[in-house]
Amino acid sequence: MEIELSENKTGAKEIKALRRPFLRELFRENRFNLAMTLVSAALMAAGELVVSWLIKEIVDLISGTGGYTFGVLLAIAGGGLALMALAAVIDYVFLSRFRAKAMKQYREYVFRRLLDKGIQAFSGENSSLYLSALSNDVNTIERDFISPLQNIIGTTLAFAGALGLMLWYSPLLTLISIGFSLLPVIVSIVFGSKAEKAEKAVSDRKEHYTGMLKDTLTGFAVIKSSKAEQSIARMHDAQNESVADASERRTGIGVLIGYSSGISGGVLQFGVFFVAAAMALSGNNSVTGGTAIVFVQLLNYVLGPIQAFPTFFAGAKSSFGLIGKLAEALNRNIPDEGDPIAPSLTDSISVRNLHFAYEEGKPVLDGVNMELPAGGCYALVGGSGSGKSTILNLLMASSRDYQGEIRYDGKELKTVSPGSLYDLVSIIQQNVFVFNSTIRNNITMFSDFPKEEVDRAVRMSGLEKLIREKGEDYLCGENGSGLSGGERQRISIARALLRKTPVLFVDEATASLDAETSFEVLDAILKLDGYTRVIVTHDLDENILRRCTGLFTLKNGAVAEKGTFDNLMEKKGYFYSLFTVSQR
Repeated sequence: MEIELSENKTGAKEIKALRRPFLRELFRENRFNLAMTLVSAALMAAGELVVSWLIKEIVDLISGTGGYTFGVLLAIAGGGLALMALAAVIDYVFLSRFRAKAMKQYREYVFRRLLDKGIQAFSGENSSLYLSALSNDVNTIERDFISPLQNIIGTTLAFAGALGLMLWYSPLLTLISIGFSLLPVIVSIVFGSKAEKAEKAVSDRKEHYTGMLKDTLTGFAVIKSSKAEQSIARMHDAQNESVADASERRTGIGVLIGYSSGISGGVLQFGVFFVAAAMALSGNNSVTGGTAIVFVQLLNYVLGPIQAFPTFFAGAKSSFGLIGKLAEALNRNIPDEGDPIAPSLTDSISVRNLHFAYEEGKPVLDGVNMELPAGGCYALVGGSGSGKSTILNLLMASSRDYQGEIRYDGKELKTVSPGSLYDLVSIIQQNVFVFNSTIRNNITMFSDFPKEEVDRAVRMSGLEKLIREKGEDYLCGENGSGLSGGERQRISIARALLRKTPVLFVDEATASLDAETSFEVLDAILKLDGYTRVIVTHDLDENILRRCTGLFTLKNGAVAEKGTFDNLMEKKGYFYSLFTVSQR
């Protein structure tokens, strides 16, 4: 159910097609609720028209020209009030249900479309756009489109009935009324596009403001330790002022629309009233005193949609603009395309002549070559910025903009569906995200697993002590604030173990841990027999590195040396220098 509104910007047809499924979600399995609210609107319109007709007949009865008795008019009045009461009961049951279900389905659809995006598509975007779309923009859509929808349809029905009565009473006076009605229509045309642009500007600036708040809260400790409160406060005030300016302009346009509609409606009402009075005073038998009064009464229903439509038109167009903006963002690189890959590694992971750069002309990886036979444990070591974490990210299909080859059992990664790749590989990162839920939910990621499998993951990751002390229903706090760094890392290991992916990547997982906890976490990973493990570590612990199948020492984006710990120490090359320095 989409109101056809003209769009003048480039790509209007494409945007309209993108937003159509979003609009459908507002009405999916919700049409009966909407239909009942329309029945209510029709009954209310009928009751109001009966009241208007009664006013004329009562005035004519008083003046001696009426055609109905007092008793008949009283009975009809009762019928009209009964229609209005029935309309109120139907509205009470179905109107709130329609609105709530519309917004619930819309949010669910948007959230699922968001989850459908691939890592490659999402990682390059500003998440504030989606935060704003699911909070500020959703409220705007409900307020400016969904909530007024029944009212605009009801007033349109009343308009049609009132126009019919007016034509019945006096076609000439009706034509004059239509002429006066052109003024409010012009108002809606003039202000509609301005309102859309103003609403989009508010949405854009709120998106930036939300992003700034998110960054502030995430980096709160850094702000305090750097004593940057005043600078951040100034940034906040600038963003806040930008939002206020856009909101002020939007409100101003809304005020202009409201007053312009009201003034043009007053011109219509007074103009028709004076014309009707002049026709009645001139002796026109088709226009009685009751007719003049009922025309003024019926004009309320003629004015209703004329006055409401400019505001609704502007609100609906603004809402469609917000939906189109979101639809464009969600449609960017949605699919993780590629062929499925088997969830097993029988041969090796091969990296051949791998080149990669985040920015053109600034290479991060420069001809990396590595062979990682299945079932082994491999460590990537090197100085900061040598490309260790970038290699792991590329192995996790974070980007396809690399040159060279990455192959899993001979299958080039660019041809693999990332969705199926994640059945083969898992990653444990330095910054483990922990939900504000129970330990069990954070291990299972809110999915159902047999108890014995969860217990196995808990045992192998070293979480048994934590479970004994706090219980698996212990709430972890916001982003794991109730847990230590080592406990969060063990939860991350347990997640990977529970998924039973045969390949496990570990990216600086112990960087923020003390030496003892770091050793315990890496020791737990090294004990995972049957897994292919690739560990990026800054901690050159001899007890850990000696147990690795192979070491790859990176320097300036390339593999400078490779071999076992003993081999590399005997060579006394780059790795030897790194290790020696780390022991001081």
